[in-house]
Amino acid sequence: MAGILARGPAPLPRRLRARLRTAGAVQRAMLLTGAGLTALFLLAALIGPLLAPYGYARLQDASGLFGAQQPPSGAHPLGTTIAGYDVLSRTLWGARTALEIILAALSLSVVPGTVLGLVSGYLGGRVDRTLVGLADALYAFPPLLLAVVMSIVISGGRSSLAGGLGAAACSVAVAFVPQYFRVVRAEVVRVKAEPYVDAARVIGTSTREIMFRHVLRNSVRTLPLIFTINASEAILTLAGLGFLGFGIEPNSAAEWGYDLNRSVADVTSGLWWTALPPGLAIVLTVLGTTLLGEGLTDLADPRLRRRGAAAVSGTPTDGGTRDG
Repeated sequence: MAGILARGPAPLPRRLRARLRTAGAVQRAMLLTGAGLTALFLLAALIGPLLAPYGYARLQDASGLFGAQQPPSGAHPLGTTIAGYDVLSRTLWGARTALEIILAALSLSVVPGTVLGLVSGYLGGRVDRTLVGLADALYAFPPLLLAVVMSIVISGGRSSLAGGLGAAACSVAVAFVPQYFRVVRAEVVRVKAEPYVDAARVIGTSTREIMFRHVLRNSVRTLPLIFTINASEAILTLAGLGFLGFGIEPNSAAEWGYDLNRSVADVTSGLWWTALPPGLAIVLTVLGTTLLGEGLTDLADPRLRRRGAAAVSGTPTDGGTRDG
């Protein structure tokens, strides 16, 4: 027993490999596909602007203006938009804007959701009932509608980079706070009944120290799984704002939803290159983050791990015996 306690938990990569071995084929394929697409998105967001042939708002080079709706060529591998922007450059720069909205929205929602969930679950009583009621009320506001209203209030519907990101991030954060609140509250209710929490109370540990040192650290283990799922919702909200015309102005930042809106008329004219890149970028990014989140959730579910291990070893999971 002393040797087991001394070794501690297995390193994360080793545990992840062990869980992948016992997971089903569908779970592994879903997780690996989501991880690959998410890695591609992060790579495009981090180094894509360095690889882009032009800036997101550039309309000309040394030879003159790019021209509107130019077909793919050596100078413009994915052609140009109706406004004369390079499609490839706008698509790569748009990945950075999407990553910024994800980080801003999650930062604004995780902290208040976690703190409120901790207070509600640990204190209980009237405080708990009030906070649960407020969380339920926030579900009545659709994120996209809230984003449109905030965009109009913040910047009159024509957003700079800071205004557009702020409006989208605030609206997405308000929609995400109840999710983190519910998850953390449920974990806190479970953890505060553990024997080590009772022991901390007996020896006179303060309520604040118990909440933040003993309860909180054991109640947020599932939050990373929710991050990946909510990331796709943040991207869709930002794209929806841009598509409806309440997003970021093209000379402030590249944004996939805005570019997709400007290319709707091109599709009916047979100009595929203006709509396909930003549309595929949205679909693949949302698909990747969603699959990654679902795959991690499945790996974290002990019931699914037992089923996967039983399928690998050939042993039944219902307690029965196999026929000889």
